[in-house]
Amino acid sequence: MTQKKLFLSIAITAAVLAFGVVMLGAYVRLSQAGLGCPDWPGCYGHVSVPSSSEVNSTLLAARPLEPARAWKEMIHRYFVGGLSTLIFALAVLAFWRRKDADQPKLLPGVLVVLLVLQALLGMWTVTLLLFPPVVTAHLLGGLATFSLLLLLVLQSGEYLKLGTGATQGMRRLAALSLAVLICQIALGGWVSSNYAAIACPDFPTCQGSLWPPDMDFASGFSWHGVGADYQGGILANSARMAIHMTHRLGAFITFLILGFTCFDIALRARDRLLRLLAGMVGALLLTQIALGISLVEFGWPLAIADLHNGVAALLLASVVTLNWAVNAKK
Repeated sequence: MTQKKLFLSIAITAAVLAFGVVMLGAYVRLSQAGLGCPDWPGCYGHVSVPSSSEVNSTLLAARPLEPARAWKEMIHRYFVGGLSTLIFALAVLAFWRRKDADQPKLLPGVLVVLLVLQALLGMWTVTLLLFPPVVTAHLLGGLATFSLLLLLVLQSGEYLKLGTGATQGMRRLAALSLAVLICQIALGGWVSSNYAAIACPDFPTCQGSLWPPDMDFASGFSWHGVGADYQGGILANSARMAIHMTHRLGAFITFLILGFTCFDIALRARDRLLRLLAGMVGALLLTQIALGISLVEFGWPLAIADLHNGVAALLLASVVTLNWAVNAKK
């Protein structure tokens, strides 16, 4: 195997693993296991989940050991460790092949920097007791890692270079769709980190109203400071409703913009692959909307909630790929 093929193989493996890490992270967060291990990077001072007799009594007094939750957290960390190894391997290979014209040089370095930032956010997630801005940033960092690894695969494999068949209008719509989707994912992270999902148990209304009059946007989107234990959330229901309804409004705007982008490209693109990409974005968009509604209708089951996060990651990946396809020229 040549070094170029080795680099591409590692990049593909890392991208797949990054998606798994995103799914595991969502599962840990949604199953209330984010503080299953109250320290970092170990668990109660150990590299695996210990028994109660092996744990310092002071740590146990601060947060009792729950093995099921602790194992969820540690398995997620093990997967992150594997992903970190692959990203460092990509950076080493990129440096080794730095004189080759076809070797991507910028993205491997950016991924290492992002990996370090993610490690810090992972630590702060635990030490700051699930502080919502940190939890949301950690989610966005994970999705950014996945997206950049996907871009690295597209770049190093020279896939989907279709830019010559796209118009400037398509490129602008694709870029706008990506920006709007990132904002909507950030809103979803804010809903999750503030435990605002169940604030509106009905759809399309919220607490029986299309736009509840007692929503508290100031508290829902303000800085509440570090130090409190945010597991389960600390906001009043009026603030959580404001967060939830903002996310619903964002979902509607995202649906309109991404839907129009898909329709425009599918209708006007000359390249069949570009039309297929637009169709894939549209299919994932409809799936995500259906999952969001199902979450409310079925009472927020964990499986659908985790799938909602996974499809969000795939939707982001498809929009990133669409942006690459309309811009990258042969």
